[in-house]
Amino acid sequence: MKKLKIDLPEKQYDILIEKGLRRQFGSEIKKLYTNKKIFIITDQNVYNIYGEEFEKDLKSNGFEPYFTVVEPGEKSKSIAVLESVYDSLLDKEITRSDMIVALGGGVVGDLTGFVAATLLRGIRFMQIPTSLLAQIDSSVGGKVAVNLEKGKNLVGNFYHPDAVLIDPEMLLTLEKRYFYDGMAEVIKYGCIKSEELFRMLESYVTEEEFFDNIDDIIYRCCDIKRAVVEEDEKDTGNRMLLNFGHTLGHAVEKCFGYEKYTHGEGVAIGMYNITLRSEAKGETEAGVAESIKSLLVKYKLPYEMPEMDEEEVKKAIGLDKKSSSGSITLILVKRIGESYLKKIAKEEIVDYI
Repeated sequence: MKKLKIDLPEKQYDILIEKGLRRQFGSEIKKLYTNKKIFIITDQNVYNIYGEEFEKDLKSNGFEPYFTVVEPGEKSKSIAVLESVYDSLLDKEITRSDMIVALGGGVVGDLTGFVAATLLRGIRFMQIPTSLLAQIDSSVGGKVAVNLEKGKNLVGNFYHPDAVLIDPEMLLTLEKRYFYDGMAEVIKYGCIKSEELFRMLESYVTEEEFFDNIDDIIYRCCDIKRAVVEEDEKDTGNRMLLNFGHTLGHAVEKCFGYEKYTHGEGVAIGMYNITLRSEAKGETEAGVAESIKSLLVKYKLPYEMPEMDEEEVKKAIGLDKKSSSGSITLILVKRIGESYLKKIAKEEIVDYI
C-alpha cells in the first residue's frame, strides 16, 4: 500500500492508495471512526456499481449505512441539489458526531465536502474517489464547492477530509471518456511540476502498460498536490499553479452550458491554447505547446479552441477566482515541469484567448 500524509497546521490526514482497497474500506474507516451511523453521498452510476458491495462491507464492520444518491454530472453541483442533500441527511437524523463519506468522482466529492463543511456547522467526512480526476486531484487538498449559474465553484470553502481512500481498480468501471477526462489533470501535473511524469506519460505504448503503473501515477500526482497544499493551503500563492489550463477551461465549460465538454476536456483546451499564446509571446520555450498537444492527442483529449463569443468568454474569465480588482493571475509554463504565475490587467486577457 502507498501512503501519503497531508500535514497542515490544523489538520493531518492520510491518503491510502492500493489496488483492491475497496474490500477494506470498512476496516479502514473503523480505524478512524467508532460511532455506528455513516451517511454516504454518491451518484446513481456509482451506486449501481458499488453501492451494494460497500453497504455489505460497512455492515460487516458494525456500521449503519444510509445512502443519499444524486444524479450523475456537473449539474448536481448546484444549490438546488445541495438543499435536497441537506434535507435527506436531516430526515435520516444526522448529528454532528456522525460521519459522511463521499463515494464518487469530482462532483460528488466537491458536493459532499461542502455539505460536510456547512451542515450543522461541520461534520467529519472521508473521500472515496472513484474517477481518475478525483483520485489524483479533487479529493485531495480540502477544496469543496458548488456551482452557481454565473460559474463554477463560486460558493465554496476549505474543509479537509479525515482520510482519502483510493482503489485504482475502481477506474476499470469508468466510461472511457471520463478516464481520459482525468488524464487532463495528470498531464497538468507533468506540465507544472514534473517533467519526469510528463515523459512517463509519453513513453507508455499500451493502455495495459499505463494501468500497470497506475498506482505510481496516482501517488506522484497526489504527492505534488500534497506539497503545494502544505505550502499554500488557502490558495493565495503557488497553489494557484494547480489551476493551469483552468481559467480558459472553465470558460469553455460555461459557454457550452457544462454539457458539451467535461471538466478535463475544458482544461485540456485551456492548457494548450494558453501555452500556444504564451509561447508566441516568448514567455514559454519554443515547442512546449506542441508537446502538450501531442500528449493530449495521445490520451484522446481535445485541444482546439471552439468558436465562442469573445465577450462571453471575457465575462466568464472575469468571474474566475484568480481574478481581483482590475487584474487576473494566469498560470503559465516556462518549460515542461516548470510553471509560474503572471498577473495581467483584465483587458490583456484577449491576448491569451
